[in-house]
Amino acid sequence: MNILLTTIFEYPHEGGLSTHMSTLKRGLEERGHKVDVLSFTDMNPLVRKSFAQAPGFIVNKFKRGRGQVMNDSNRRRLLSMYIRNLKQHYDVINSQDVYAALASIDSGIPTVATVHGYFSFEAISRGAIEKGSEEDERIQVYEKNAYQKAAQVVTVDKRIKDYVMEKAGVEAITIKNFIDVSSFEINAGDHAAIRKEFQIPEDVYVLFVPRRLTEKNGVIYPTLALPDILKKHPKTMLVYAGTGEQMETIKQKTEELGLINQVKMLGSVPHEKMKQLYSIATVVLVPSIHSHGVEEATSISALEAMGSGSPVVAGAVGGLKEIFSHQEDGLLVEERNVQQLSEAVIQLLDEPSFAQTLATKAREKVINKYSHQAAAERFEEIYVAASSQVYESRHG
Repeated sequence: MNILLTTIFEYPHEGGLSTHMSTLKRGLEERGHKVDVLSFTDMNPLVRKSFAQAPGFIVNKFKRGRGQVMNDSNRRRLLSMYIRNLKQHYDVINSQDVYAALASIDSGIPTVATVHGYFSFEAISRGAIEKGSEEDERIQVYEKNAYQKAAQVVTVDKRIKDYVMEKAGVEAITIKNFIDVSSFEINAGDHAAIRKEFQIPEDVYVLFVPRRLTEKNGVIYPTLALPDILKKHPKTMLVYAGTGEQMETIKQKTEELGLINQVKMLGSVPHEKMKQLYSIATVVLVPSIHSHGVEEATSISALEAMGSGSPVVAGAVGGLKEIFSHQEDGLLVEERNVQQLSEAVIQLLDEPSFAQTLATKAREKVINKYSHQAAAERFEEIYVAASSQVYESRHG
């Protein structure tokens, strides 16, 4: 099949959606399909700036949220135009966000809409729009239309499936997130060289937070837990890889707690480099929380940590509770509970053999349950069904 993946966001970009697309593309190509990606990055830079970035930026200064909706709607129009002008024939489009779904559906090509989260709730959570505003209501209408008009809807966990049913009355199919485990080799690379590149001392434990710095990811809590961890293990460094609206909050708290030398913020890190950071991580932290109705799905960051052979401490919310079996292949802690988080990390640092047992079992679970090849096979089946469904509706 000829398959097109679409998104109004840049690609590649920081975050799970981009990783999902790259890994799905690889899995489908391994199964013999031709897969292309059409994203905001592929569009004319001047048009992007003048039509889908600057106008909303200006409008947002007067009415928070209105500019966000304006820019996203303009991105949808651009994407729709680019799809119409494509020379390549595609059997199916797999959209990765609500606006891309609407643009793809407009093309008449059978569209499978993958839903990665709670679109309107997440916009509220990151401060892009206000709850109950005109913009909030408009986005919810867009969501409903996208889910109802798509040939098939796929969600990355059961809660999002229930959300789609509640929003649009549509029965979605759940395919949990996945990774290419073969690309994560345990203890891969020269650890000394990796530490030197990222300016991480050789003699410290590395607590790694591979997350976008946004509220729902609970990224402030490792910083709050660090003082207690340092009392027991003073040679410990907390390393963040990601950007987002919580960055300044973390920096301020780091200064307030006197942790400037123990917290390193790397900003945005390319995915291949992220694999190196996983390899030197003593413990990976995924401390997600509930935020404005949003909760973690099947976290790709958590799956990657499991695949890399690193022990994980995660927030006991959403899909993380489905991924991990507490005390068997990871440790789950109550969301926002700083004491539990610090105690879990200290336990793993105190008991390296226990940490290694958790990591070994976690990797086995990822290999058996979250393979990109198995996911690609399931998506292939859905693409075939979506194409047949559209064909039959057009030809009776």
